Amino acid sequence: MARSLPSVIPLFPLPNVVHFPRVILPLHIFEPRYRALVRDALGGTRLIGMVLLRADRPGDDPGSPPIFEQGTAGDIVRSEELADGRFNIVLRGVREFHILEEVRRTPYRQARVEWRSEASGVLAPAARERLACLVGEFARRRHPEAAGRFAPPADDELFVNLVSQQLALPVIERQALLEAEGLGQRAQRLIEVLEFHLEALRSGAVTTARPQ
Repeated sequence: MARSLPSVIPLFPLPNVVHFPRVILPLHIFEPRYRALVRDALGGTRLIGMVLLRADRPGDDPGSPPIFEQGTAGDIVRSEELADGRFNIVLRGVREFHILEEVRRTPYRQARVEWRSEASGVLAPAARERLACLVGEFARRRHPEAAGRFAPPADDELFVNLVSQQLALPVIERQALLEAEGLGQRAQRLIEVLEFHLEALRSGAVTTARPQ
């Protein structure tokens, strides 16, 4: 039976993290309000909404800087509370969401959200092969020491989401990948992004891709 997802979730904004469904994300939690968030989540739905801070838009409230409206909720699959109250947690992405409005109830941010439909379908064999080739070349050029280590997951959704989250692409491009509608569009955007950066790498031009 499909998991029932709540209409209101806590938000954890970060400046350099974009989380994708089914992908693992380790986090170290040290700020007091987010320690409270983790404790509340562990006692409730175990879900945390990961959202990207907007560097392009100034905000009036230093405690609630602007964020992108699209994010991914992650399920706490592992947690460790340290002696000083900090947490080490591991999230597994569950589902993308769209923020409808923020809700002021707690020291940390919360939002009423609309859940995206679950991804379905498979990639065309030609698209999967093209993506695997591009990812392999990108990894070899950026990380020669890791050449030959890349083995794409058999599951198309996990393959696309894993690459979108973990490859050293600019964070704003990862956000654009997250906002793509459906697996096919996300994969096509990812192919286009990789083709752009590989062309720059092949020509010796400076690419905008940097580890985040």
